[in-house]
Amino acid sequence: MKNFLKLSLIVSFSSFLFLAGCEDYLSVNDDPNNPTEAPALGLVTNVTYESAQNTYRMGSITSYYVQYLGSPNTGSTTDNQEASSYGTQWFRLYDTLTDLSDLEILAEEEGATQLVGIAKVLKAYNLATLVDAWGDAPYSEAFFGEELNPAYDDQENLYTEVFTLLDDGIQQLQMESTISAGTEDFLYGGNSAQWIQFANMLQARYLNHYSKQDSYSPQDILSAVDNGFASNDDDAQVSYFEDQVNPWASIAISNANLILGGWISEQTVEHLDGTTYGVEDPRIEFLMDTTGTGEYIGVENGAGRGDAQLDGYSFLTTETFYAGRTSPVLLATYTEQKFIEAEAALNATQPVRAYQAYLDGIEAHMDKLGVDEADKNAYLTDPAVAVGEAGLNIDLIMKEKYIAMFLNPEAWVDARRHDYSYENMDIPVNLNPDLGGEFIRRWVYPDSEEQRNVNTPDVSLLDSIFWDQ
Repeated sequence: MKNFLKLSLIVSFSSFLFLAGCEDYLSVNDDPNNPTEAPALGLVTNVTYESAQNTYRMGSITSYYVQYLGSPNTGSTTDNQEASSYGTQWFRLYDTLTDLSDLEILAEEEGATQLVGIAKVLKAYNLATLVDAWGDAPYSEAFFGEELNPAYDDQENLYTEVFTLLDDGIQQLQMESTISAGTEDFLYGGNSAQWIQFANMLQARYLNHYSKQDSYSPQDILSAVDNGFASNDDDAQVSYFEDQVNPWASIAISNANLILGGWISEQTVEHLDGTTYGVEDPRIEFLMDTTGTGEYIGVENGAGRGDAQLDGYSFLTTETFYAGRTSPVLLATYTEQKFIEAEAALNATQPVRAYQAYLDGIEAHMDKLGVDEADKNAYLTDPAVAVGEAGLNIDLIMKEKYIAMFLNPEAWVDARRHDYSYENMDIPVNLNPDLGGEFIRRWVYPDSEEQRNVNTPDVSLLDSIFWDQ
């Protein structure tokens, strides 16, 4: 009941911090008559919740780029991959990073090493999310209102900071703390051991982003995996309640009320229904609903629905796993870690480990969704899936990871690392002509940032993030 009440009230608390944060780089005016310092434990509540919300906010855009979702309209900015000012996503990430910076300071003053560790791990998570979309970004001069025009830090240096934060976070979490986060922590309930596993899993994830770089080290990734998640029980996720529904459920509810969104892409349907890979995937019913005629039909990205009736396509509904009213938003999972392990082991010429991790990743995802045991075994033993150690390749790993990362913004990182080379993934109809027939590689900076900060770089949608070069 305590967590129910807290999560029901969290929007009000978040709004207070959103409007009243007087020290962040986006709001530089102090009002001494309106104190805004939040207690450390209250900040833990906010940053764990907002980190999940940021995952959704980013995924609500990037899921169109990787063709999980498709728009019912032909002029969709997301479907057509046009330049857009994603100021809300930018602001919310910085708002969370500011709260995390405040939490670090408050927790250090109180000797609350567990809270310091939590702040550092989540700071790494939100910072990497920022870099993966925009590249260079204000950081070293971005907080506490000291600079009206903060400098943009180099994106490679920011990734170095991500790893430093994770290392420091692990160290802090291993120490005795004067305060436990307890139930104020929506991710792990104050369990330091699981926070350490989460930090190691994130190290594996971000090291894996270097797959195109000379510095890529499969062994370092595997070492991080060894200290990461041990099962689905360790997943970093925030669950919701009937009174404060999952944000994807809000999309599904709005769609049912004819505020259209959450339409499934043709690419994802055909990925699962046997059209593309010749094997029917039992997970399809957990990801989307059927049409009015009981079929799974996706909308072609960029083409819109045409003259079709609204019940002629598949959508997210509150009966599906990711968009259920009380479903969790997943920041990082054991399933994802298994596919990271499979990729790294394949590149490290460890075929036995790679193949086992590949199978384990599929099984873990099916268990997470609640797939029937018989259906799971039938899929895992199908010749198109059970290819053996010698038959495993990066395309198969990425094919399975694609489904396991459904709606998660990390899938856009994978798509760019893999050069969007999923089977039958075509550029959208009515693609932004500025892209010259290529898929989008990054976001441009928000209009508000260009107006506010003279240091904002001039970039294009085809300028790759450093790990994508």
